[in-house]
Amino acid sequence: MKNVAIFASGSGSNAENIIEYFKNDDRVNIAVILSNRKDAYVLQRAKKFGVPTYVFNRDAFYNSQFVLDKLLKYHTDLVVLAGFMWLVPDNILNAFSGKIINIHPALLPKYGGKGMYGMFVHEAVKQSGDTVTGISIHYVNEKYDEGAIIFQARCKIDKTDTPESIAQKVHALEYEHFPQIIEQVLFPVLCNGTPKI
Repeated sequence: MKNVAIFASGSGSNAENIIEYFKNDDRVNIAVILSNRKDAYVLQRAKKFGVPTYVFNRDAFYNSQFVLDKLLKYHTDLVVLAGFMWLVPDNILNAFSGKIINIHPALLPKYGGKGMYGMFVHEAVKQSGDTVTGISIHYVNEKYDEGAIIFQARCKIDKTDTPESIAQKVHALEYEHFPQIIEQVLFPVLCNGTPKI
């Protein structure tokens, strides 16, 4: 069985969607949810499913082994960032090289980097006049949104769209694709020697 750890900072709708997707899959265990906010609603969602949770502050994340120890305790095979806003420190990047993925609510490399998250992204997309946006699922490295892209999905932007309606379209893509891509990362289907994603 593969153990997945989810990091989240906010409401946790993506985390709940992932838990729901795998709840009857005996190959995958959502082992633990970690958050940097003690008031994050994701902690309530996790409780509903009986998933253990831990909360940490900036000092514990960057200046101790606390979070890494929790990932090792649960024999983590894949770390999933689902609305998590902090850069991952070197001790975790090194321990889980190639095993940390993130979802970003735009078509990277556009609209990525520090400060580009949530509605800030959708507002920037709207202001740009772009006719297409989407999601990017990518590996995590030491810089915001610069890891290798695993998968992208697109949706059209209409002239009548607002940042809020763009967000709804993007969330729909996240819910549709993120669990499936997690599954494919955990269990690659080989095609000509390369993962078919």
